[in-house]
Amino acid sequence: MYTGVSTASLFTRKNNEEALPLLQSLGIKVVEVFLTSFSEYGYPFADLLKKAKGDLIVNSVHDLNTEFEPQLFSNHPRVKADAYMWLEKVLDSANALGAPYYTFHGTSRVKRASRSGANDYFPSMISGFEELLDFCEKRKVQLCLENVEWSTYNRIGVFSKISAALPQLRGVLDIKQARISGFPYEEYLTEMGKRLAYVHISDARSDGKMCLPGKGAFDFDELIRRLKDVGFDGALLIEAYNRDYGEVSELKTACDYMNELLYKHSVLRQ
Repeated sequence: MYTGVSTASLFTRKNNEEALPLLQSLGIKVVEVFLTSFSEYGYPFADLLKKAKGDLIVNSVHDLNTEFEPQLFSNHPRVKADAYMWLEKVLDSANALGAPYYTFHGTSRVKRASRSGANDYFPSMISGFEELLDFCEKRKVQLCLENVEWSTYNRIGVFSKISAALPQLRGVLDIKQARISGFPYEEYLTEMGKRLAYVHISDARSDGKMCLPGKGAFDFDELIRRLKDVGFDGALLIEAYNRDYGEVSELKTACDYMNELLYKHSVLRQ
């Protein structure tokens, strides 16, 4: 396992073309690139980021999901076609940056019945994901569904039903979103199992305030043990809100803290 940082942690502090060289200057080796706007999807912005990233390893790309991901499941042909146009641009960015993974949220659960899952129709959902997976695979990027309280995978059981039909689907475990959803992260981890691709990590104080790893009460030792148990050997990416820490250098301190824990558990991958 190894630790990295999502550029989402620098959202509104630094634009991506500034964030990447900054993270490299801190000694961080692995990143997720959070593409924040339509103007950042595809070329020529992908070429700018490719130059800016230097020696950084880009684990994954993430977009501002509500801009087009819900429309990928639309019944309206024109709406869906436009959404797929933007998806292709995001995948172009992933290819330019050498990122094998795409962090995906999917639909937006705005209405109460949608949040509860009462209106979920899995045959249609699976059909939509099958088309998405094929589209991504042809472009050599793996689609990774993240547990997100307000989106497709907002509760235990959703991933199991989709992946039972589509075993090529990968998962992203988000510790913060598990906390918000009210389901223990352990249940999400068990459900994803060996299909887990990477993890978004954060910490929280006893009062619930989010913070960087090492500054709160979350038991990362237990997380690492559980990740080992499912055979996980990928990236643990720090994804924090910009208000959750002070100086940017604290991101490096958090990475060092996590790497020390990984070393203690004999799972640190250099």
